[in-house]
Amino acid sequence: MPYFDAASAAPLHPVARQALLASLDEGWADPARLYREGRRARLLLDAAREAAAEAVGCRADELVFTPSGTRAVHAGVSGALAGRRRAGNRLVVSAVEHSSVLHAAEVHAAAGGTVAEVPVDRSGAVDAGAFAAALGEGTALACLQSANHEVGTAQPVAEVAEACRGVGVPLLVDAAQSLGWGPVEGGWSLLAASAHKWGGPAGVGLLAVRKGVRFAPQGPSDERESGRAPGFENLPAIVAAAASLRAVRAEAEAEGARLRELVDRIRARVPELVPDVEVVGDPVRRLPHLVTFSCLYVDGETLLHELDREGFSVSSGSSCTSSTLTPSHVLRAMGVLSEGNVRVSLPAGTPAEDVDRFLDVLPGVVAGVRERLGVPGAAASAAGSGAVAASGAVAEDVPAGDALVVDALGRRCPIPVIELAKVIGDVPVGGTVRVLADDEAARLDIPAWCEMRGQEYLGEEPSARGGVAYLVRRTA
Repeated sequence: MPYFDAASAAPLHPVARQALLASLDEGWADPARLYREGRRARLLLDAAREAAAEAVGCRADELVFTPSGTRAVHAGVSGALAGRRRAGNRLVVSAVEHSSVLHAAEVHAAAGGTVAEVPVDRSGAVDAGAFAAALGEGTALACLQSANHEVGTAQPVAEVAEACRGVGVPLLVDAAQSLGWGPVEGGWSLLAASAHKWGGPAGVGLLAVRKGVRFAPQGPSDERESGRAPGFENLPAIVAAAASLRAVRAEAEAEGARLRELVDRIRARVPELVPDVEVVGDPVRRLPHLVTFSCLYVDGETLLHELDREGFSVSSGSSCTSSTLTPSHVLRAMGVLSEGNVRVSLPAGTPAEDVDRFLDVLPGVVAGVRERLGVPGAAASAAGSGAVAASGAVAEDVPAGDALVVDALGRRCPIPVIELAKVIGDVPVGGTVRVLADDEAARLDIPAWCEMRGQEYLGEEPSARGGVAYLVRRTA
């Protein structure tokens, strides 16, 4: 069964498995003790730290191991903010950071701090100049991921790091998605990563803090890991994490080039095979193994279930696959289509035959989901004015010159867009349709539909019935 969700967790690398099993026998003792077993454990821990530091590009005494990548981010953010308390309380982040960074920012704001969020373009990248402009007076810390976890876009870390250095602000880089592919370029100050993203065991993160960065660990003090990661080290997992990081780095150039070709094939073929698809993320400045696309008129949860039935494990940022029923903050920040969102992230060793079979299966799966949802063929009108669609949304007859109203209140994605597609042909060119919806995804999906279908999006306004009224003018 092809596993295409390496961005969530990569399969355990064979080297990690070997190192883990070996260190279970050799690394069980307390590395802080001076007797023989403790010294042996300490040697393993020191060797793992040296290997990880070499891969990161820092000194060994600048790097500590944490219980997870999330814990590394939280410790890095809180420690750097506390250490630079006198400089100010302003935290600058990009709008597409991992939730671990944004949750840390929420805690900072709740404690009275200031958070500035730098927007991104439709590819998901920040503008280095805009990020530099956000580094106002009183900025204590800036955070920027090396590459996005949902769409794969690489960020201009080196340029942003230079801007941060120019004003004396440390930059924390979340390198969870990219570290297995290579070191993070530029003069960053702090770096966090997670072993299960590169094929190491879960439950191991790392945090690097450059010498000279003011840093004050928060919480009760502990003598382990320089006081930055309290608790007994999971030495077998740490050894396996470091060994696998070294192994994947040795394979990264060749395997990255091979996977990039497979991803390029997906990026090119999906829009050819499936109508009304938007491939998102930067096509060039991106991770080699990840591609994300969104399909109009598709229930994302159903799409993922159907692909699973066909043997493919993929992920999604669609609101339809989330318990929150709100679009991914990444897709929302980018302003791209969120419905029917599919993220494909290929693990190392993925054969080309699996990608070819995915491309063979995908068109039929999408067509089947669309058919069950009653999507009109070629987005043409399939229901007359006043008709009640199978979904329950209603297109109401209105006086001439007024907007046709589609009541999709209480309906989740992609129903509001499907009902819009059904009735757009019922108004003359220049006429308008008002879609009433209370699903947050409609704020992204209706403008995206207009752009993809050549119609004009006029904006939104409050609705007396609740929710929001989205206005669309027929131009084609």
